Amino acid sequence: MDTSSPFINLSQTFMSFFHVASACVVIAVFIYYIFRPRCIYLIDFSCYQPPDFLRATVSNFIEHLTISGVFDKESLDLQQKILERSGIGDGASVPVTVHEVPPNSSLSAARDETHDILLAVVEDLFLKHKIDPKSIDILVSNCSLFCPSPSITSIIINRFGMRSDIKSFSLSGMGCSAGLLSINLVKDLLKIHGDSVGLVLSMEAVSPNGYRGKCKSMLIANTIFRMGGAAILLSNREQDKHKAKYKLQHLTRTHVGSDNESYESVMQQIDEEGNVGVALSKQLVKVASKALKINVVELGPRVLPYSEQLKYIVSFIKRKWGMQKEVYTPNFKKAFEHFCIHAGGRAIIDGVEKHLKLDKEDVEASRSTLHRYGNTSSSSLWYELQYLEAKGRMKKGDRVWQIGFGSGFKANTAVWKCISEIGSKDRNAWSDRIHLYPVSGDGSSALET
Repeated sequence: MDTSSPFINLSQTFMSFFHVASACVVIAVFIYYIFRPRCIYLIDFSCYQPPDFLRATVSNFIEHLTISGVFDKESLDLQQKILERSGIGDGASVPVTVHEVPPNSSLSAARDETHDILLAVVEDLFLKHKIDPKSIDILVSNCSLFCPSPSITSIIINRFGMRSDIKSFSLSGMGCSAGLLSINLVKDLLKIHGDSVGLVLSMEAVSPNGYRGKCKSMLIANTIFRMGGAAILLSNREQDKHKAKYKLQHLTRTHVGSDNESYESVMQQIDEEGNVGVALSKQLVKVASKALKINVVELGPRVLPYSEQLKYIVSFIKRKWGMQKEVYTPNFKKAFEHFCIHAGGRAIIDGVEKHLKLDKEDVEASRSTLHRYGNTSSSSLWYELQYLEAKGRMKKGDRVWQIGFGSGFKANTAVWKCISEIGSKDRNAWSDRIHLYPVSGDGSSALET
């Protein structure tokens, strides 16, 4: 007699299906855990604050150029004219060796400047968060025009006694946008190496790069670059999420070096008299606008609300059919609460402000950074972010768009989301003078008025 029951067979079939389904879920969870996108957290960052005795007021800067005996009257007049219109105030600083007459541009001077800046910001970051240097897994530095041997990362590894298996990279020749390029490199490495901490060091050496010739396009750099640097601590560890300030959402890189005009817009070269300097093209703002436009086209669909994207598409079609002259510029303030534009000069900031149709308040951090610290190359974006923090404007959930430009020519941008409560009273490079900013319409701060 058959004692089997259809109910028993159904139960057994259900249990078998349940076990298979459970196994599939476990495998799927395991695969997701192994291959899931790793969040990149910005734990904290530190910006170098030069001592007051290194400040180079506009009048002293011009006087120093005059008594150095290096320049003829025409070159002096041009540098004075550029400096007075640059948007740089009396608080910007230069290394002690540049205060010497004539300036000391030796290898040892550049090495001393690098030591002063990077050792200070790294030590500040480590002490603030009680970080053991041996816990750093990845170290990336960027400094375009000073490339010593041993490398800059080796200097830091030696000074702080870091591990022998640390993954270190020293980037050079990549211009003012190399800071975000360094972030991108660490981001890619953190995708591969789990539970790791990365440290990025961004600066430019002023000491060895003063130009002593007569070429007008190469004299500009003498007036705008100043002393500065930053250290940025990144992590992909879940345990660091609760103490991190920001989370990286997007990083977009654009390189338009295949175009000769763009490639030659910022170039280190030798003049007819054998003097080395960095030539800045008159087309620089045009080139930067072109590179940013390409970058924005790639980034826009990732960050803009659909309503703004639709307006852009409709206007693009209308322009193609001759129904309107200009393509609609999306309102990026619907995607970001804050903007940090590389403080490369007044013309660069004005150009981006106009191109993206931003308000004066949107570029306040950039203008204030240019005024107080000058063009500190790749580190300027971090001074701007600290400005926003010191003003108490960065709130949990806010998004900030960093826009960097550099030789090559490159436009690199990063989007960060604030994931913690940031107090305006936290000490940073702006704490002592934040009440004197923003700068007034004539380019002066309360410190000068």
